[in-house]
Amino acid sequence: MRQNEAVSTTFPRTSKKTLGYNLKQVEEFLESTRQAYDADDTTRLSAADIRHTAFAMAKGGYSPEHVDAALERLEDAFAARERDRMARAVGEQAWLDQARSTAQVLINRLGRPAGARFDRTSFLTNGYNRADVDRFSAKLVKYFQDGYPVTIDSVRTVVFRPQRGGYREAQVDLVLDGVVDVMLAVR
Repeated sequence: MRQNEAVSTTFPRTSKKTLGYNLKQVEEFLESTRQAYDADDTTRLSAADIRHTAFAMAKGGYSPEHVDAALERLEDAFAARERDRMARAVGEQAWLDQARSTAQVLINRLGRPAGARFDRTSFLTNGYNRADVDRFSAKLVKYFQDGYPVTIDSVRTVVFRPQRGGYREAQVDLVLDGVVDVMLAVR
């Protein structure tokens, strides 16, 4: 290593032969989150923006597990700030009413009959496995209606097998994002 080359120790790195997150992209993103958080500027960066962040893969990059865990903590911090700001702006009760309204929309979608909760891809195209999504959807309905234990992490990290003619991934992902938003709102 050259003497002038900086060594980053933000996160553990993968081996030189193993893929990890691009160092420069992660560092630049973390700097932008620091600036946005310090400036209390959620117009520049929101919890949802953090949730949808993706990095290129590179050999010898940052450990995806460690970076993902940090991103989840950042998302939680930004969501708490957004929740507090909205509660001050519209009142705590109005904020909770809005979260309940969003939860009801999600329950209505997730409570549809099995096999018909989301649009399906063509038989020639892979989507999410309908049975996997239906099973997870039933858990989420129980969470909203009965307080069944479901964690934000389980929603963030759920994985569905691929299936030809499965559910459209974009629709499922959008609903799961809504679930995370509601869970963060009432935390």
